[in-house]
Amino acid sequence: MSPAHRNGDLLNGTAEIPQRSLIPPFESAEMRTLAESLSRDIIRGSPDVKWESIKGLENAKRLLKEAVVMPIKYPKYFKGLLSPWKGILLFGPSGTGKTMLAKAVATECKTTFFNISASSIVSKWRGDSEKLVKVLFQLARHHAPSTIFLDEIDAIISQRGESRSEHEASRRLKTELLIQMDGLTKTDELVFVLAATNLPWELDAAMLRRLEKRILVPLPEPEARRAMFEELLPHSPEGADIPYDLLVEHTEGYSGSDIRMVCKEAAMQPLRRVMATLEDKQEPVPEDELPKVGPILPDDIDIALRNTRPSAHLLVHRYDKFNMEYGSQLVH
Repeated sequence: MSPAHRNGDLLNGTAEIPQRSLIPPFESAEMRTLAESLSRDIIRGSPDVKWESIKGLENAKRLLKEAVVMPIKYPKYFKGLLSPWKGILLFGPSGTGKTMLAKAVATECKTTFFNISASSIVSKWRGDSEKLVKVLFQLARHHAPSTIFLDEIDAIISQRGESRSEHEASRRLKTELLIQMDGLTKTDELVFVLAATNLPWELDAAMLRRLEKRILVPLPEPEARRAMFEELLPHSPEGADIPYDLLVEHTEGYSGSDIRMVCKEAAMQPLRRVMATLEDKQEPVPEDELPKVGPILPDDIDIALRNTRPSAHLLVHRYDKFNMEYGSQLVH
C-alpha cells in the first residue's frame, strides 16, 4: 500500500468517511509539497463536538443546520435555485462559541474539517500564499464533503483600498481567495467555507458578498448561562447549594469563556485552602496522604465574581448594528 493511502487511512479514522488518498494527483512537485503542508491542518477523524454540548445559541444552530447540515443529509431538495450556501460567516464577541459551532457542523455532517488560520496560508516566499489557497480548495474538493474553517478571517481579508497600507502579496492572496470562493458556487461538490471573526466590520465588501449567510453568535442569554453554571459547577452532596440565580444575575454581559473563568476561579478557592496548609509543612506530603479538597462555599462564589470581569461586552451594540445591516435572521 502506498504512503498516500496509509495517510488517507489515518485521516479518515472513522468508518463514515470513504477511504481515499490524502493528496490528489498534482501536476507539479511544488504543488504536492504545498498540499502536504496544508494536510496537517485537516482534523483527523471527527472534531467530536455535539450540538447538545453547546449551551444556548438556538438561533445560530438552526441557521447552520438549514445552511449546511440539511443540504448534506437531504441533497435532493437543494438543487437549482435552492443550491446550498457555500459561504457562511459566524460573527460576534470573542469567547461565545463560534469555533465550537463550526466543529459541531463538521461532526454532525461527518465532513472533512480543514482548520485554517492565517499562518496556514501566508508564506514568506513570493507567490506561495496564493498557491496555498488554490491547493487548499483543491484538497477540499478531493475530500468532499468538506468544511474549510477560516478562523479570525479579518486577519486574512480585511478591507482593500488605496488609503490602507497594503502589501502587494496580501492583495494577491485576497484576490485568489475571492476567486476560489466564486468557483465553489459553480460546482456541485459539497465544500463549505465557514469563517469566524470578532471584527466583521473590518471585512472586505467582496468577501461579505461571498459569505452569503452571516450569523450573529451573541453573548449567552440567562437560560444559557444557567445551563453552563449547572454543568461546570454541579451541586456537591457535602457542600452548600450553589446559588445559580445569583451567578446568572451577576454575569450579564459575560461570554461563555468568561463564565468558564468564573467557575474555575470559584473551584480554585477550596484548592487554595488545601495548598495553604501544605505550604506550612516542611516535607512534601506523599500522594496517598494528600488531604481532600473541600466543597465550594458561598463566599468562594462571591470572590470569583469579584475577581472575574467580562471581556467582550463593550462592542455588543456594534455587533447588533452589523447584524441589522448584514446579518441573516431566522423568520418564524
